Amino acid sequence: MDWISIVILVFFALYAATCVLITLVGLPGTWLMVGAALVITLCNPLWSDTPIWGWITIGVVLGLAVCGEILETAAAGLGAKAGGGTKRGMIGAILGSMIGAVVVTLAIPIPLIGTLIGAVFGAFVGALLGELTHKETAQVGDLAKSATGAAIGRVLGILGKSGIAAICFCVLFIAPFV
Repeated sequence: MDWISIVILVFFALYAATCVLITLVGLPGTWLMVGAALVITLCNPLWSDTPIWGWITIGVVLGLAVCGEILETAAAGLGAKAGGGTKRGMIGAILGSMIGAVVVTLAIPIPLIGTLIGAVFGAFVGALLGELTHKETAQVGDLAKSATGAAIGRVLGILGKSGIAAICFCVLFIAPFV
């Protein structure tokens, strides 16, 4: 590996570590990391004959990023289901977490924190509304349990996605030396 590739890899490692951290607040850090690795791979022939990453490595981290998104999205619904919710509660939790992340990001001007608060609160409210629209409305305690499960599931989904982002970081950092 030539010195230009090493310098690029060092800067990429700093950038990718930041990307892993921003996934903790619900931002698409994994996609930013994978996108940067793709751009570096496409531009690599400009400075070196030896690629930093192969296309298999890019495909692996792309697949991991897709898995992280599926995990994060499904976690709120699965949390609602684990709390005893219905299918409507699961769908409400998933939709509520997405809508809440967007709306509260715009409403709370604190960078990054608004997204996380909105996603968790949105999952709670979405699961609650989903359960209330069910034909057989449950008891208040059961509604709260389902909504709380959705909020906890959303938090666990964000943590799981951050773990997948950390795995992508490790793959992209170790692959050039293997």
